[in-house]
Amino acid sequence: MSSKTLDLAPASVEDYRKLAEKRLPRAFFDYIDGAAHQELTAKKNILAFESLQLRQRILRDVSNIDTSVNLLGRALDFPLILGPVGLAGIFARRGEAQALKAANKAKIPFCLSTVSICSIEELNEVATEPFWFQLYVIRDRSYAIKLMQNAAAAGCDTLVLTVDLPVVGERYKDVRNGLSGKTNLMGSIKKAINIACHPRWLWDVAIKGKPLVFGNLVDAVPDASGLKDFKSWVDSQFDASMTWDDLGWIREHWSGNIIIKGIMDVDDAKKAVAFGADAIVVSNHGGRQLEGVAPTLDMLPEIVKAVDKKCKVIVDSGIRSGLDIVKAIALGADACIIGRAWAYAIAAKGEDGVTHVLEIMKNEMRVAMALTGVTKVSDIDADILN
Repeated sequence: MSSKTLDLAPASVEDYRKLAEKRLPRAFFDYIDGAAHQELTAKKNILAFESLQLRQRILRDVSNIDTSVNLLGRALDFPLILGPVGLAGIFARRGEAQALKAANKAKIPFCLSTVSICSIEELNEVATEPFWFQLYVIRDRSYAIKLMQNAAAAGCDTLVLTVDLPVVGERYKDVRNGLSGKTNLMGSIKKAINIACHPRWLWDVAIKGKPLVFGNLVDAVPDASGLKDFKSWVDSQFDASMTWDDLGWIREHWSGNIIIKGIMDVDDAKKAVAFGADAIVVSNHGGRQLEGVAPTLDMLPEIVKAVDKKCKVIVDSGIRSGLDIVKAIALGADACIIGRAWAYAIAAKGEDGVTHVLEIMKNEMRVAMALTGVTKVSDIDADILN
């Protein structure tokens, strides 16, 4: 990487990616940046957005651009959500808390991952707006219920149920870096050397950012001596036997909004509607699960048509700019979720980085709306596409 990266004045998500790569130990950067197998699906997610062309229109009154929307009863400054990112507190000191503050300032939702470093309770102490909570489908139903109760007690009004992890995808970079699978002695030595070569991260996060545990799971793994013990418990909890018929207990124990995340099929979208989901997320997990699946943007229009406005449709995977948000809205999405984009920013510059990325994306959205001749999000439709 060029030494100029150190002096980079970031202007895009990609710039923050470069800064994050410089600051983080290799294993943790690759955890954010990597995907399943050869990472082709992750690349195609981005390419799908890049390939979709906007239709430039001129001489229209675009002096008053309004990016605001209403989503699930909440007014947002623009249609974006900071999605659940596991281990964010490893990328920056108490990373989830910093990202939540940025989301609150930007007046958009933040969703806390089950496998976050910061706990639900820690986030509740700094939140000025209700945050969302993401729940995996886990075998230990009693602990899942406990997590939902903790989230409700903290004022969370929306539960994001991630359903595309009956098994963990094969992520080659995580295996090579020792984050999954077995690590030999030489691998452990190389990892330690690489961490030592990142003294700023080591001091700010590994030393001053403690406790580095999965904050929501300390009661489930009380004897854990490190993150690997928590990961072993989490990996054992993914429930491959779960079906649509088993989701009734979720509604029994959660009175707020329910979002089903991981929909990539029309029939599954219809089943989510039948279940009573308030929203679905068209998502292939950023390409981190099934290699060879379609880009989310390709699946979005037919899924939007299938749900027929019976629930909100959100999309993630591959969104890197405000232009991408406009393109997704044009194809029928109600909002977008970002994961890697804010993870790069939190790793590079903490809360300030996330705040800046959100400002960048919102401004990019405003420019795209103005130059396609629309002034309100409700006016964005397929007519602005070539």
